[in-house]
Amino acid sequence: MSIPHVLAIPYPAQGHVIPMMELLQRFAKQGFKVTMVNTEFIHKRVMQTLNEKDSNVVDTIHMTSIPDGLGPSDDRNDFVIALKAIFEVMPRKLEELIEKINETDDNKITCLVADENMGWAFKVAEKFGIKKVAFWHASTALLATSFNITKLIVLKEFNIVLQD
Repeated sequence: MSIPHVLAIPYPAQGHVIPMMELLQRFAKQGFKVTMVNTEFIHKRVMQTLNEKDSNVVDTIHMTSIPDGLGPSDDRNDFVIALKAIFEVMPRKLEELIEKINETDDNKITCLVADENMGWAFKVAEKFGIKKVAFWHASTALLATSFNITKLIVLKEFNIVLQD
């Protein structure tokens, strides 16, 4: 009998990866099979850190990676370049990873947990009929603010002048 298999994809930045890993450890403790997919760049950094700390995370979470579309000399701190590459490359690579896992693993992907900032991943999950969960790593106050910022501007709670 197969067990639930969660595939998780955080936004490729330190403040997003660590909270996601904490959530995934809880899934694993509940008996889920867990696969975390990072960009190749982040994956190398995470694995190096885990090896240095002799962490048992790799025993409970299968760590894997896909390309982010950036070359070795590209500036990953340039938000525009990074986002463009992520949107152009990662959806296709995530599809390929899901296909590979589902073809070779008895425990097919049953749920995708993705950082709220990786909305494109939900479209990939829909394509495969996989349930999806959005993960928000920051405070609920920030989430509520981001959902309501337009309303606050319209209500003139902020004195913001929008220019064309």
